Amino acid sequence: MTQREIILKHFRKHKFITSWDAIMEYGITKVNCVIHHLRKDGYKISTTSKEVTTRLGNKTTIAVYTLQGRPERQTVIQWAAEYDY
Repeated sequence: MTQREIILKHFRKHKFITSWDAIMEYGITKVNCVIHHLRKDGYKISTTSKEVTTRLGNKTTIAVYTLQGRPERQTVIQWAAEYDY
């Protein structure tokens, strides 16, 4: 399974993913690149920032990616028909 497919599968289940989720759950350290390619494929994905506290007590910002809609045109990665908006 490709990183794009992994992220799409996660979106189908949860509707959003954080950069931290991608690292911890899937080992995808550059999720921003995966999101960029999904956007180029036509997926509508918004990005927001979320401030979190690290285990050392420091503040840091992570990205939160939310799937807003599926592509209007056909993509290389097939969208599951059972996933509706």
